[in-house]
Amino acid sequence: MADLTRTRTREQEAGPGLKYDAAYKSRGDFVDHGMTGQIVVKDSDREWELSRQGFLKWYILEKEYPETVLNDWWVFIHDIKKQSGKHRHQGGLVLFIIEGRGATEVNGEIFEWEKGDCVLLPMHPDGIEHKHYNRGTEPAKWLAFIHIPTWNHVCSELTQIEISQAFQAQKK
Repeated sequence: MADLTRTRTREQEAGPGLKYDAAYKSRGDFVDHGMTGQIVVKDSDREWELSRQGFLKWYILEKEYPETVLNDWWVFIHDIKKQSGKHRHQGGLVLFIIEGRGATEVNGEIFEWEKGDCVLLPMHPDGIEHKHYNRGTEPAKWLAFIHIPTWNHVCSELTQIEISQAFQAQKK
């Protein structure tokens, strides 16, 4: 039997300023980041903030936490003390209720929810106007998942209509 010889050929070096080579490198960097980026986000590594929409704790937010492996999602907890602010966007949002009970007003219609439920805000070209309410005496919290490439694809707006009472009180 003849001996086999293996030879390895080197990839050709990228040409200076070629857009394809820049795209090729960018894709490789993305894959490398997906293989080596942060997989577990510890609750203790994130802080609560009071925003126009209410009390939020962000777990994944592309520019704020670039070390996470999934930079094409927004993931955060919203703690609804009494009620949130009201805003509008094109939908495509998943809310998983992790504590308490409450309601979400969607384009004027009220939908009740409680711990363990999943609230789905549908996609709509004119946007989904919505606000959240705590209906109990205990905290009402949900975990939100927003897929940013989908939002970008439909040119989703993010328009604040009413500011949360807690945020307004802090600003006085």
